[in-house]
Amino acid sequence: MKHALDADHVVAISTIATEHRSLKRSCAVGFCWGLGHTAVLLVAGLAVLGLHLAIPQDAARLFEAGVGVMLVGLGLSVGWALLRERLHIHAHTHEDGTGHLHMHSHLEGHGHAHLHRYRLEYKSLAVGMIHGLAGSAALLLLVLSTVRSLTEGMLYILVFGVGSVAGMVLLGAVLSIPFVLTPARLVRTHLVLRALAGLASVSLGGSMLYEFIST
Repeated sequence: MKHALDADHVVAISTIATEHRSLKRSCAVGFCWGLGHTAVLLVAGLAVLGLHLAIPQDAARLFEAGVGVMLVGLGLSVGWALLRERLHIHAHTHEDGTGHLHMHSHLEGHGHAHLHRYRLEYKSLAVGMIHGLAGSAALLLLVLSTVRSLTEGMLYILVFGVGSVAGMVLLGAVLSIPFVLTPARLVRTHLVLRALAGLASVSLGGSMLYEFIST
């Protein structure tokens, strides 16, 4: 759970989770991040423990640089969306009488028609997989020093993954609180929070890339 709350994880998931005013949706984003993260670690663990492969140090540094590129990309995508779209929040009621709030754009016109598809979970799954790849070298080095069999190693990584999923779901819930508790009319506040998340992502990603280039 502590690993899930590393700075690069928090910043990356905040750029996704803060796009919606839904506690359930933000928790789903965190859950899918954890699934992607754990899946990559299990595959890497199988290769290292089962096939006796090793992750070169240069490859590990390259994976970390990949996280930096991803963070910069996530942050810039937030900025581009805020500049390109005229965003606001509105109430929407379905035919069955249920209602919810949407962060909505009139970029394509003034209508309120939209699709109710969960796309961001796929983005968070991919982000979790990239983070899992970057963190695999350090984790597997720890596993190799403590386990005695392939089964024990897989169990170690699986339990680690459960903790990561739980930690990221908790993080997603916490990130959504300002959006859930503040009134829908505070559109400017919501956009500022998203902009700050994007800025933090670009800053951290840039610092990771600078460290990779300078060493």
